[in-house]
Amino acid sequence: MDRFSTLQLFVRVVECESFTRAARELNLGQPAVSKQIAGLETWLGTQLLSRTSRGLRLTAAGQDLYDSAVRILDDFEEAESRITRSSVNPSGLVKLATPPGFASQFIIPRLPDFLAEFPGIAIDISVAGHRVDLVREGIDIALRVDLLSDSSLMARKIGSVRHITVATPDYLARHGTPQNPAELKSHKLVVRHSRGAAALWRFKGPDGEFSLEPSGNFASDDSEDIRSAILAGLGIGHSSRALFASDLASGRLVQILDEFAPDSVPIHVLTQSGRRLAQRFRVVIDFLANICASELTLRIE
Repeated sequence: MDRFSTLQLFVRVVECESFTRAARELNLGQPAVSKQIAGLETWLGTQLLSRTSRGLRLTAAGQDLYDSAVRILDDFEEAESRITRSSVNPSGLVKLATPPGFASQFIIPRLPDFLAEFPGIAIDISVAGHRVDLVREGIDIALRVDLLSDSSLMARKIGSVRHITVATPDYLARHGTPQNPAELKSHKLVVRHSRGAAALWRFKGPDGEFSLEPSGNFASDDSEDIRSAILAGLGIGHSSRALFASDLASGRLVQILDEFAPDSVPIHVLTQSGRRLAQRFRVVIDFLANICASELTLRIE
């Protein structure tokens, strides 16, 4: 038995909470994964995992082994980094999850310079309009534009965004300009949704913040589609100022309901807690933080 590889496999099965998901992520057959875990249990002489109606559950011995295995793997990765001088030349794959539109607008244009500086790093970007489960989805770093609720994750605030309401001058000339959020009900609205649910439009009035659930005859989960639909005159839209910055500057779009604009929303970088970050993750996080610091519409407020 290759005990090191088996420990790596065991940790992945625990974090995926499934033999099948772990096998798929590691490009292995599910029977092979089950066989290796069974062999580990036989070698240790104790049960490590039990199956429940909700999936896999660690036994007391399994929890003990998992905690020790995580420390061993982290220590090995740290030692490997030192020995291979990865602190100077970090290398390896970084799986990054970003909100729709963020990567194409802010990350990808800056990647050539970043990868020229760190040629050993490979970036795999997943666009996610939902709250990413880092462990189950095999994500190393996630960008979240929202208030945090995941206490189990390590978070670093790197920026903030303001959501604004916009339309084309032509649309407003034809349909009028709403003077308050209540008047939006009589307008065509361009709706962003995630997994079928419309994203709420948030506003701030004399009594504090409130939300409006938009409805209209065009909806998409892609930010660029939303922007294009608004520019095409399909209706009024509501999203981050960063998405519309160039259009506002050129006059293609105008901001409305300024006095009802909500407070800014934080941008956080999320990583799994309890893990020492490899150098390649640190330089990517710094890269993302520098992007936000260099963009007026993304800076921390």
